[in-house]
Amino acid sequence: MKRSELLRNLLDKWPGKQWFGIYRFMPLFFLLGAGLEYTMINWDFKERVNFYRTYKRRQAEILAEERIASGSV
Repeated sequence: MKRSELLRNLLDKWPGKQWFGIYRFMPLFFLLGAGLEYTMINWDFKERVNFYRTYKRRQAEILAEERIASGSV
């Protein structure tokens, strides 16, 4: 059995084809996206960097640059 046939058989066995069509995979993608976002926020790389800390640091840099540019420092 070819790989494409195996994949097609697996996708055809996914429930909800008659009612939802291609949209039957949306819950799967929603869960994968939620898992990715949770991982980006909570997973620490060598306990120094994660997405949330990087975002906060970048926002602080932007705010500091704006204050310096406006001369309010």
